[in-house]
Amino acid sequence: MSLYVVATPIGNLEDISARALKVLAQVDMIAAEDTRHSRTLLQHFAISAPLVSYHDHNESRMSESLVQKMLAGLDVALISDAGTPLISDPGYRLVKLARERGIDVIPIPGASAMLAALSVSGLPTDRFRFEGFLPTKNTARLAKLETLRQESATLVFFEAPHRVEAMLGDLLNVFGGSRLATIAREMTKKFEQSCYGRLDELLDQVQSGEIVNKGEFVIVVAGNGETVGNFDEVRLMELLTSELPPRKAANLAHKLTGSGKKHFYTLALSLKGQ
Repeated sequence: MSLYVVATPIGNLEDISARALKVLAQVDMIAAEDTRHSRTLLQHFAISAPLVSYHDHNESRMSESLVQKMLAGLDVALISDAGTPLISDPGYRLVKLARERGIDVIPIPGASAMLAALSVSGLPTDRFRFEGFLPTKNTARLAKLETLRQESATLVFFEAPHRVEAMLGDLLNVFGGSRLATIAREMTKKFEQSCYGRLDELLDQVQSGEIVNKGEFVIVVAGNGETVGNFDEVRLMELLTSELPPRKAANLAHKLTGSGKKHFYTLALSLKGQ
């Protein structure tokens, strides 16, 4: 009795491993996030194991049911719609419950949009922080980004196409336009696109259509300190606010660096204790 956590392709079907195909062909049951989507994948590889639905809305109930089946001697594989299960996908409750009941949990590694984008980002990879999808509401998203502004590790986000422009605008306002980033779109698929540059440059490319606003996005952002020119924003604002009121200091800093006025204005107010 085992639970196999199996990674599936994020786009290119050739990325599935021989081990993943072997496991999926041998297990007694496959728990899939979307059985219709997964059935197409399995049929492509002539895999006929029974499929059951396992998603956000039935996770609690199905976790207990699947664990009972494994305790009765069945082997179960968990897959998501694409990539490695549990990475912004359901599965945590099932893995936790299986471990608590003494069931072997075996990883079958493979494709991951997060790691694929990070590996080609051109940004430091020795330390990174995966944040998944940020809150959809602007106020909550800005508040979350403010907590990450001083983070020195590379940041990795997922985002939906209809929110990419707003997300980049918020990143620019909080982190500054000179912060380096990479936008990876439709990784491993036919229209894959990967663009590297300053946040203000990337926002311009999205707004102009150079970065196509379709498909699945991973946004990789450099940690604090990884900026073009690597200047010290705090020291810059200390010098400017010693001679100018906050709003004028923010405007001048924006002209000098290209980073967002709002970001510098907030920094100026904090330095003035306002």
